[in-house]
Amino acid sequence: MAEKIRIGSLISGGGTNLQAIIDACEDGRIDGEMAFVASDQPGVKGLERARSHNIPSFVVEYGPFIQAYREDPENFSLPDDFDYSEIRAKQHLVPADSPAERIRSFLCTRAAAENRLLSEMKSYGPVDLLVLAGFMRNLTPYFIDRFNTDPGNPRIMNIHPAILPSFPGVDGYGDTFRYGCKVGGCTVHFIDYGEDSGPIIGQRAFPILETDTLDDVKRKGLEEEWQLYPSCIQNFARGLLKTVNMTHRLDDGRVVRRTVVKIAQPA
Repeated sequence: MAEKIRIGSLISGGGTNLQAIIDACEDGRIDGEMAFVASDQPGVKGLERARSHNIPSFVVEYGPFIQAYREDPENFSLPDDFDYSEIRAKQHLVPADSPAERIRSFLCTRAAAENRLLSEMKSYGPVDLLVLAGFMRNLTPYFIDRFNTDPGNPRIMNIHPAILPSFPGVDGYGDTFRYGCKVGGCTVHFIDYGEDSGPIIGQRAFPILETDTLDDVKRKGLEEEWQLYPSCIQNFARGLLKTVNMTHRLDDGRVVRRTVVKIAQPA
């Protein structure tokens, strides 16, 4: 029997992908066990799913941090190890030409919430992989650098409802449908400092018929997600994922650098 990895999950809502991951752990399709489930929203269905499987869970609400900053930004409590200049230089979530106070507000409030999140996570012991399963918050470099202690081996996965790099953001299936695409899909990727821009691990696609509604597209997409996410996690559990930096020179002389995830063949 393969050694099981420990998996933590961040959610914000119903947790259907969380359920797919839990089921795959329990029936052996993933060589892993759930260490905890955390949410930024209290009372969501995903927390009920965790409790029904005796998985520890907790909530870190972002709202109180945001409100505290609005009320008194000068005296807002920041983590001792927070370096604003460093985090701002690394992040690609807020456009660089945004008002300075908007950037500061976003990074400071997120780092404070993320610091609390990291502290709570530590109480459940070390985890090998963190999976975002409908977590509606972008993680900043503050969190990523403290969890991904080895930059060459990312350990935070996300699933996105579109075939990236097309249609990043919060409404992938809606954007796919409104654009008139004939094919939809979903993507599992490691996260980086941008929005849905990290190295792609796996993708699945499905046809969009002329008679399909947006609800049809979402239903088809979720069915693919529930298959794709567990299979990508299992590849991680088996040590088959390798992140590689590649350089290509185009015909016009330009140099393109990209990071790809290669899937090794099992021994």
